[in-house]
Amino acid sequence: MSWQENLRSVEPYVAGEQPKLDEMIKLNTNENPYPPSPKIRELLADFDTDRLRLYPNPNADELRSELAIYYGLEPEQIFIGNGSDEVLSLAFLAFFNGAKPLLMPDISYSFYPVYCELYGIINKKVPLTENFQLKATDYFQENAGIVFANPNAPTGIPVGLDFIEEILQHNLESIVLVDEAYIDFSGPTATALPLLKKYDNLVVTRTFSKSRSLAGIRLGLAFGDPLAIARLYDVKNSFNSYPIDSLAQLVGLASLKDNNYYEKNLAKLVSTREKFKQDLHQLGFEQLDSQANFVFAHHPNISAQQLFEILYAEKIIVRHWNAPRIYDWLRITIGTDEEMMRLIEFLKEFLE
Repeated sequence: MSWQENLRSVEPYVAGEQPKLDEMIKLNTNENPYPPSPKIRELLADFDTDRLRLYPNPNADELRSELAIYYGLEPEQIFIGNGSDEVLSLAFLAFFNGAKPLLMPDISYSFYPVYCELYGIINKKVPLTENFQLKATDYFQENAGIVFANPNAPTGIPVGLDFIEEILQHNLESIVLVDEAYIDFSGPTATALPLLKKYDNLVVTRTFSKSRSLAGIRLGLAFGDPLAIARLYDVKNSFNSYPIDSLAQLVGLASLKDNNYYEKNLAKLVSTREKFKQDLHQLGFEQLDSQANFVFAHHPNISAQQLFEILYAEKIIVRHWNAPRIYDWLRITIGTDEEMMRLIEFLKEFLE
């Protein structure tokens, strides 16, 4: 027997490529094309680096309190982690420990099955409908938890509060985790947060990466019943008691205090998305009605793989998965108006 036989073997999540190409248009990882709030630039210019010799506040209490005010919740209902990926990972570890399977869509965020493999969580993938929709009644079966993204990824299709409430009502003995990484692009009434008042089995996760242009700072959130959040902190503190660094906490506070800038950027991206969807339609693309900061589309006359490679050669980087059911689709992040227009102009010339 050798030490190699004791190594853990898992198939890891594969993130979108971070290519180093000059003058590229990067539309493959759903990053926000606009910079974060100017208040953050001011904060960084004035930051006292001597503070970095000290450990940060372990639970980011000041940021947690500000988030409670912002979302109309109690601080005890809020968990803060090192990016929503860490929040999701800890949530899987804390909540999904039953003997029955964790239910998840067969097409969704591809990190979910990775967490299951890593932690030995029994899981069952529930197929989306032929038009990539979630069906509530598919989740009326035995389970030890349910997880899905809203809007879903990579499809961008959202579900309404009635759909989420129906699932909650039929699964009162399970945690239902709604991953709202892209919810801000769907409008202020789309979030499941109001349902926290009625259902203690609901957990909602969020991120600062997308709508707040802070993918590089790593801030993620979970909202839920105080007991669920307390158990999430127990798991976090059994793993790493200082995950949110001092600078990240201050950056998060600064972002929350510049809501006008945040809402202006949101409106700009949604407007660009809707214009881009129209332009794709005119070029013969079939697409889903995405309510996220990306579009999921394919063209009936050219394979997604070929189109991906052609765009890559033009230094326009989009996302393609060689996976069942979605191998002929591309996910295209919404960039600036100029970036999307350049993509449309290239496609016009290519498809003529």
